[in-house]
Amino acid sequence: MHLDLTDQVVVVTGAGRGIGRTIAERFADDGARVVALDLTRPEATAPQHERVQALTCDVADPASVRRAVDAVVESHGTIDVLVNNAGINVSGAVADLTWEDWRTCMDVNLGGVFLMSQAVAPVMRRAGRGRILNAASFAAIIPSVGSAAYAASKAAVAQFTRVLASELGPWNITVNAYAPGMVPTAMNGFAEMPGTEQDRLLDTLSLRRWETPDDVADLLLFLASDQAGYITGTLLDVSGGKLATQMPSRAHGR
Repeated sequence: MHLDLTDQVVVVTGAGRGIGRTIAERFADDGARVVALDLTRPEATAPQHERVQALTCDVADPASVRRAVDAVVESHGTIDVLVNNAGINVSGAVADLTWEDWRTCMDVNLGGVFLMSQAVAPVMRRAGRGRILNAASFAAIIPSVGSAAYAASKAAVAQFTRVLASELGPWNITVNAYAPGMVPTAMNGFAEMPGTEQDRLLDTLSLRRWETPDDVADLLLFLASDQAGYITGTLLDVSGGKLATQMPSRAHGR
């Protein structure tokens, strides 16, 4: 199956590092024209690729979002794909969370998805097609103790995705969310944990290995393609079968 994304205009938020950077690189490698948005100095952190343009954008700031989207349309004429990857992790027991922490998590993880989607929707409606891909998390399916703010924001992204998919369906615009599992990043530090702690986490996976950013990008390239034109309003689990059964480690002889 050939996924032809040649000259598609793809906007990726939070593209300065980690999963977002890989997503931007993969779309560019497949021939898309990518605009990498990040909060600080994207020209230094965005992928150094001839098909990638870097812009500064604070997804939690309506004015910043509007400026970025207007700049993309001015440069490229349209937006075919929006990947709402930007997000932050706020952890802590409910009793200990500050209102500022809660609001910041919601403003970025949920508010950013709302603002970016709202800004690109008119562009896609005019074109009569489009793809919006929203980063949720496995925490939206099964949360962890101490993740109330993060899990609530990601669960809200999943429900927002379902509503938006129906609202934009008449214009042939699909909207889907994706739920990565355990990708070692600077934000979570999985790969730096002691070996026994890593084993405990890996034992929850049906595919007993750490997820890579490319595993996530593979799904998004498909969802952005014409081959995924009848998939919308979904939350796709790309977690390696995390907790698909109560004790998946038994199949690995542990």
